[in-house]
Amino acid sequence: MTKLPAAPEPLSAPVFDSHCHLDIMVGNRQASSGDPVAQAAQASEASVRSILEDSRAVGVTRLVTIGYDLRSSRWNAEVAAEQEGVYAGVAIHPNEAHEATAEVLAEIESLARRPEVRAVGETGLDYFRDWASKEDQHASFRAHIEIAKRTGKALVIHDRDAHEDVLRVLAEEGAPDKVVFHSFSGDAEMAKKCVEAGYFMSFSGPVTYKNAAYLREAAQTAPQELMLVETDAPYLPPVPHRGKPNAPYLIPLTLRCLAEVKGVHPDQLCEAISANGVMVFGEW
Repeated sequence: MTKLPAAPEPLSAPVFDSHCHLDIMVGNRQASSGDPVAQAAQASEASVRSILEDSRAVGVTRLVTIGYDLRSSRWNAEVAAEQEGVYAGVAIHPNEAHEATAEVLAEIESLARRPEVRAVGETGLDYFRDWASKEDQHASFRAHIEIAKRTGKALVIHDRDAHEDVLRVLAEEGAPDKVVFHSFSGDAEMAKKCVEAGYFMSFSGPVTYKNAAYLREAAQTAPQELMLVETDAPYLPPVPHRGKPNAPYLIPLTLRCLAEVKGVHPDQLCEAISANGVMVFGEW
């Protein structure tokens, strides 16, 4: 059994994880040989129940588990219906955009209308990988924007090396009322554009990395009322656990880094992020 990182010092105020992948962590999706992080997470033999217990023990009282294809979206919606303090997001990831047929998107919309599903995502554009054509990605992204608007759910965006096009498509389509840039990867200038548009920015483990000063500058630019925090677990663990599986119970490490960057007490940032969570995802 793989040993996961030790738990950090608990937070003294509650907060939540705005983006994780419970299905990958517990092995609902079999990790490929090219995904050693997911393999390690699954080898730890964690369960949804143990993940929630570990998270609550450090002050991470709630989480949003995110779909990236039809199977994961169905699974996450079911888990959210069963587990208190868990919401779900449903979507076809841009890397899988070639699978976003009319039939599949219709089921995504049906799932998005469920009460335990509070987000359409993760969707967006990924120019780092070429697993799906740009044409398919753009068509899928635009379709998800419309689903979010029809269902009144938050739009959770995956934006990798595609900042300008993501912003352009949102402007062309007309953004939903609630937009979240998951694992925000832009610089301070990108953050300013998100602030002007009223988009939420969710910061993850990389903001703690030594070589990511641009992310800390973006976090300085982002007002507290537009900030969220996430793990993207089992990926993107914060320092000092790079290369190991991530999990929601490691949120305190990222949260404390963000609080330091903002020059505020962690409790204050927890309070702001928790309030933002209600604005984006609704009352728990």
